[in-house]
Amino acid sequence: MPLVAVTTLFFAWGFITQMIDPLIASVKAVFSLSNTESMLTQFAYFMAYGVVSLPAAALVARAGYGKAIVIALVAMIVGCLVVPLATQLGTYELVLVALFIIASGVTVLQVAANPLVASLGPQKWSHLRLLFSQAFNSVGTVIAPYIGSSIMLSGGVFAAQDGAAVDAARRTESLRSIDTAFFVVVGLIVLLVVLIVASRKRIEAAAPVLTQSHETSILPALRSRWAVLGAIAIFLYVGSEVTIGSLLTNFLHQEDILNVSVEGAGKLVSFYWMGAMVGRFLGSALLLKIPASRLLTLFTLVAAALCLTVTQSGGSVAAYAAIAVGLFNSIMFPVIFTLTLERSTASQAATSGLLCMAIIGGAILPLLGGLISDAANRNMAFFVPACGYIGLFVFALAAGRAQRPGVSGSS
Repeated sequence: MPLVAVTTLFFAWGFITQMIDPLIASVKAVFSLSNTESMLTQFAYFMAYGVVSLPAAALVARAGYGKAIVIALVAMIVGCLVVPLATQLGTYELVLVALFIIASGVTVLQVAANPLVASLGPQKWSHLRLLFSQAFNSVGTVIAPYIGSSIMLSGGVFAAQDGAAVDAARRTESLRSIDTAFFVVVGLIVLLVVLIVASRKRIEAAAPVLTQSHETSILPALRSRWAVLGAIAIFLYVGSEVTIGSLLTNFLHQEDILNVSVEGAGKLVSFYWMGAMVGRFLGSALLLKIPASRLLTLFTLVAAALCLTVTQSGGSVAAYAAIAVGLFNSIMFPVIFTLTLERSTASQAATSGLLCMAIIGGAILPLLGGLISDAANRNMAFFVPACGYIGLFVFALAAGRAQRPGVSGSS
């Protein structure tokens, strides 16, 4: 039961995080933003991981897993309710503040839930357990772009004919659509609060013991070579995955790619995240027979090749190559996370805190992709994730040759 309850959190933050992909296209049109300015949504959201991860670790250590999760969910509700205030005032900057608040709550969930799932059972199945929970995270990421695009990318400014001026009424309609999308998110979180409160005692009983003296600091992790390497890998993985997801709607909408409506392009982004979902279920089976580091080596190499294909092609070839990267993203986060936990000489909590801070890559790399999009085009922006996956390929090779602390031989 604790594993089931915690797995629902993976679904929730997947759903909420990927609502930002259609939001990027929506705010870009409503507020007349450049590609770089629209990517500030991802910057505001993922910057929270860098700022809040340490306080989140302290909160989990002081309050315990169950109470910390409830506090995080309440913070996320507050952030979602700031969005309608921002749209009423017509202020893009306040939308960014709302996203930072929401992401702060998600950060606490990540800090608590990832090591919690890894510990809820035999250590030898930690890869499989975390990958299984991540698969339900993927269910949320598949559903969110479709629902978000249906709500935020239809009507309003998107109903205006190409080249036509957008009047105040259409702009207001699109702003109300953004409100509706985040009210849907509030409803989801309220249901989760009820579930977690009902399961809190069981979660606390099953959770690993926390000690306040060491659990709130990442300094031991900074002294561990593998904790640092794992953090760099998480930075590159999240930054690469988020960059592609952020670019896809406007990329697929382009006349020289698929030439579909913005709403249609936004819905197609679901296939990118569906690839990750399918890959995680398949990856769960593959990890029973193939060493985690070896599977990661293969998947990162293919992902890099697909991104390079996008930079050198157009039309449906570029579109399908970009979408297909999702399938090979599938196993990366849970495998990087657990490979690092196995090899780090620091505690699980310290290592997990550093890894969650590294999710800030989702703030930095998409912004770099936006800058390249404005300076050149969106195809060239795929060089950003291509370089990220090449770095991950090197990490996977090194992890395959590394020896775990206290274990003879390599894994």
